[in-house]
Amino acid sequence: FKRIFTEPVLKQVTILPLLVRTFIWTFIQITFHVAGGLTLALLLNRKIKFKGIYRAFLVFPWAIPQIIAVLAWRGEFHYEYGYFNIMLQNLGLAAINWKQDPFWNFVAINMVNIWLGVPFMMITLLGGLQSIDSTYYEAAEIDGAGGFTKFRTITLPLLKPILTPSVVYGIIWTFNNFNVPYFINEQELESSDILVTALFRAAFEYNQYGFSAAFALVIFLILLGLTVLYMRISNFKPALRRARAMVAETSE
Repeated sequence: FKRIFTEPVLKQVTILPLLVRTFIWTFIQITFHVAGGLTLALLLNRKIKFKGIYRAFLVFPWAIPQIIAVLAWRGEFHYEYGYFNIMLQNLGLAAINWKQDPFWNFVAINMVNIWLGVPFMMITLLGGLQSIDSTYYEAAEIDGAGGFTKFRTITLPLLKPILTPSVVYGIIWTFNNFNVPYFINEQELESSDILVTALFRAAFEYNQYGFSAAFALVIFLILLGLTVLYMRISNFKPALRRARAMVAETSE
């Protein structure tokens, strides 16, 4: 455990840059997943034509096997033959070295995971939106409430029991996401590693099994602390605690 905090986890990088990068990675992903998923869910919750077709196309990134999707995206980041550099050159811009430049490699990793993660959040939040009784909105319209007021006072509060567990699950899943950071980082840049990919490299590339076991426990404790902190900040109460609170209020 002392080595984890005093020595490089890999060849050069120590745990602090890995931890900061993992926090940045998780924050970016959760922000885009929730914002994108909620926006698409609100659009699909309206009465529009061909809603089923739109939903099928939007769910497609989440439905296909993740490894296949990630490897397909990795090919599009090729310096000479990748789609993105071809489009940049057609626009008169310089090609980007997605696989070797530390900054752009991290950007590429985020792009892929945003594309993969938004559909899941969209489907989850769409189910929550469809469970909200329309009479709340009808009563709000009678009182003269606008669209933003209805969203702030009706949609968000009633969506909270769905949104909070989804965000917690998203934090856990993103924090431990291995496939996207590992396979997009084809050149094995330590500047693009997060905690779980560094753990894998330490264990199975550098054969530090005891060190990696302790490292895994540290990651678990960090993630547990983040989850508890978020649940306290959001005042999230599981169903059992809510039931006990209701019983206590009734008895009083």
